[in-house]
Amino acid sequence: MFYEEIQKNKIKSWLLVCSFFIIISVLSYVILYYTYFGESAIILAFIIAIISSYITYYYSDSLVLTFSRARPVKKSEYPFLYNITEGLAIAAGIPKPKLFIIDDDALNAFATGRNPEHSVIVVTKGLLKKLNREELEGVIGHEMSHIKNYDMKFATLVVVLVGMVAILSRFFIRSQFWGNKKEKEGTSILFFIGILLAIFAPLFTRLVQLAISRKREFLADASSVELTRNPSGLINALKKISQNPSVKSASQVTAGLFISNPFNKQNFSKLFSTHPPIKERIKALEKMA
Repeated sequence: MFYEEIQKNKIKSWLLVCSFFIIISVLSYVILYYTYFGESAIILAFIIAIISSYITYYYSDSLVLTFSRARPVKKSEYPFLYNITEGLAIAAGIPKPKLFIIDDDALNAFATGRNPEHSVIVVTKGLLKKLNREELEGVIGHEMSHIKNYDMKFATLVVVLVGMVAILSRFFIRSQFWGNKKEKEGTSILFFIGILLAIFAPLFTRLVQLAISRKREFLADASSVELTRNPSGLINALKKISQNPSVKSASQVTAGLFISNPFNKQNFSKLFSTHPPIKERIKALEKMA
């Protein structure tokens, strides 16, 4: 089952990049054509799409780390974190991920990177302060499983690509109030397309994030237990995580990366949540105990 999920995630990642390449090309063309460049906009739009897709694929992890205000962790700061991560990486059969920390008292963590050889695990300072060793092992095991299953590659691409579409959409709306608008045949159709894309970008962002199946969280929980041989560690960790404050540097775009919804107050119904309810995850883990 795990190997099937890995293959599916690799395929979904490439399909996602191709889909967003088309969307970014169209949106860039509409913006450039309608505001400044006319017929030459199609060439510029194609160039923009190529560059943005390249940056997203190879540097999306660095962008996510910047968005999250994460910094590298020194081994001298938290040697136990390094020991746990090294041990679980050996058990998972993957290279040890780089370790970053968010200076926040909230309890949360996420993994990012394009493959196991270029992976990062990010934890909050609160997580390291308030979890005991077996609870921390459960959380790191969960994130290690996302890396091994290539979940984090797909999730990280989603974060950057949907953010890029949202930025382009907002730029198009704002550009209508300034700049050199061209009155040409067909412009009204392009303008209508641009308005539709701009209006539905936030909804599109949410739907794409939901396309990352919630099943991946259950799978990562199960994989964590397979690595640690201790379901109670992750169960107790999830209980503590669910009772703590929001991660200040988190956003609606990056929320899907975290082990649990990083917002204390739920602004969306269960239908539109990026994570399955923690109670359901705990119930599934208890069956493995």
